[in-house]
Amino acid sequence: MIYKLYWGAVTLCYALFFKKISFPSHIGVPIFTQGLNRVTIGKRVRILPGVRIETHNNGSIIFEENISIGQNFHITSSGKLLIKKNTTILGNVFITNIDHDYQEIGKFILDQKYIVKNTVIGENCFIGYGAAIQAGTILGKQCIVGAGSVVRGHYSDYSVIVGVPAKVVKRYNTVTKKWERTNPDGSFLNT
Repeated sequence: MIYKLYWGAVTLCYALFFKKISFPSHIGVPIFTQGLNRVTIGKRVRILPGVRIETHNNGSIIFEENISIGQNFHITSSGKLLIKKNTTILGNVFITNIDHDYQEIGKFILDQKYIVKNTVIGENCFIGYGAAIQAGTILGKQCIVGAGSVVRGHYSDYSVIVGVPAKVVKRYNTVTKKWERTNPDGSFLNT
C-alpha cells in the first residue's frame, strides 16, 4: 500500500508536465521522458516504474481509461499513438509508431528521417511480457499478443497473435462462440 502512496506522489509531481492526466491514475518513477505535454492519460491508468515515454515532432500518445502497464515499458511516438481502454500490458514491452529510414548509405541511421505509421492498440487487449509492437500495427478489439512476440500489421478483433514475426494462431469465432485455431492469415482452419 505504501508504494501506491509513493507512486501517487510521483504522479502529482509529473502531472504538471502531461497534456492531461485524470485521477485516480498513477505512474511509477520513469527512467526517461520527452514531450509529456503531448501525452494524455485517462482515469485509472496504472503504470509501474521504469517507464520511458517519448514524443517527437509533435507526436502524441493517448492512454484511454483503465489501463494497466507493467515495469520497464517503453513507448515512443512521432504521430498519433492510441492505447484504448481496458488494456493490459505486461513488463518490458515496447510500442512505437516510428521506423527509422536506413536508405542513405554511410549516414547514421538515427540521423535519417522518421517513417511514421499509425499504431493503435484496441480496446481490452492483452500484450504479453517482452512484446514489441512496431510502427503501423493496428490491433483490433480484445487481441492477445504472446510474450516476446514482434508484431507488425493489422489484426482483426479477437485474434491471438504470437511469434517472431508474429502471426495469428487463433481467433474467436462469433458464429460458433469458441476460440478456434487459424491459418497464419487469420482464416479458420476448418473453413
